[in-house]
Amino acid sequence: MSERQIHFELISPEDKLVSEPVYMAEIPGYDGVFGILPGHSSMIFSLRPGVVKLHKNEGDNDAKKIFIVGGFADVTGTNCTVLAEKAIMVSDLDKDSLEQSLTDLNEDLGSAESFADEQRIREEIILTKTKIHALTGY
Repeated sequence: MSERQIHFELISPEDKLVSEPVYMAEIPGYDGVFGILPGHSSMIFSLRPGVVKLHKNEGDNDAKKIFIVGGFADVTGTNCTVLAEKAIMVSDLDKDSLEQSLTDLNEDLGSAESFADEQRIREEIILTKTKIHALTGY
């Protein structure tokens, strides 16, 4: 690992998805998207559902993209560790399945029997729309 890189790890309950040096990591936090470069100030922050983008080299436009549901990030000047509630490579998302899930969830919303069921379904709808956005960009 060079001085112009940080060591990045992304860990979910199921697996360690990434453990590699990167030039920059873009991480979706509740206060905005954080760009983590070598020498970054130490911090810990909460993550919102979205896409982690890993740039191997400076000027790299072909970032590795990982969809996360939430969690925490721990950053130092040389390391960045993301502990995600759930994580999946964006390339593993299936647009047709997500769109079908969205249709099914909207139907379920119309027949929700309790406020708690309605809230759970609304959260799943938001998460599914976020996955579709991660995959398509819109």
